[in-house]
Amino acid sequence: MSIQNGLASSSRRYDCENCPLRPLPGFRKFERSELAFIDKLKKGELAVDKGATVLVEGRRSAHLYTVLSGWAFRYKLLSDGRRQILNYAVPGDLIGLQGGVMGEMQHSVEALSPMLLCVFERESLHELFRNHPGLAYDITWIASREERMLDENLLSVGRRSAIERTAYLIAFIGSRAKAVGLNGGRLTRIAFTQQHIADTLGLSLVHTNKTIRKLMDRKLIAWRDGGCEIIDHEGLKQLAGWEGLGKERRPLI
Repeated sequence: MSIQNGLASSSRRYDCENCPLRPLPGFRKFERSELAFIDKLKKGELAVDKGATVLVEGRRSAHLYTVLSGWAFRYKLLSDGRRQILNYAVPGDLIGLQGGVMGEMQHSVEALSPMLLCVFERESLHELFRNHPGLAYDITWIASREERMLDENLLSVGRRSAIERTAYLIAFIGSRAKAVGLNGGRLTRIAFTQQHIADTLGLSLVHTNKTIRKLMDRKLIAWRDGGCEIIDHEGLKQLAGWEGLGKERRPLI
């Protein structure tokens, strides 16, 4: 199930000034002119069902999206159907930037839960870069942060043991979720399956299950029907050898 370009709703529940994400301490404040420009660019909001493909590798999309609520993940498929999950998107993340700059997507994006997306036209990027250098810097910052996260993920897959990389992944996603107010700002539940973990870390499902059980035995996590529940976030970070997210305030487009 994929989303077609023409399905972006013109209705709005939120204008940009009253966005529920803006009061969160993790996001930087906009200048009034920047906020007015972004509000003008926003074409509507799109509700997405769990499991829907928001963007498809190899295709062009007329739209960029900011995640207003819910979870998603970015992935690539091999010709035999094997999947590599590259990263996860949480509220405040901009998705579709790669297609907006390079013409077509080099990866796909799937909704991990029901989502609400803010919709922007891809062509609006030209005006943003031309007339709003502060926002253009924000786009560059977002791309650089994504590169930094992928560097850490590559380090994890390449050098951490299975239990260390699993601890890192859960701590990393839990930290990002807490920063944007998911789960009420508490480190509780991550709505993914063990197959998602396996496809992110390059492990077999059997190996992933055994590793999850080791984390459960150490009382670091619990596994419920709705996903992974974090019990000891600091313990996960210590096991992974990860210092955690920085405290810099991030842009919100």
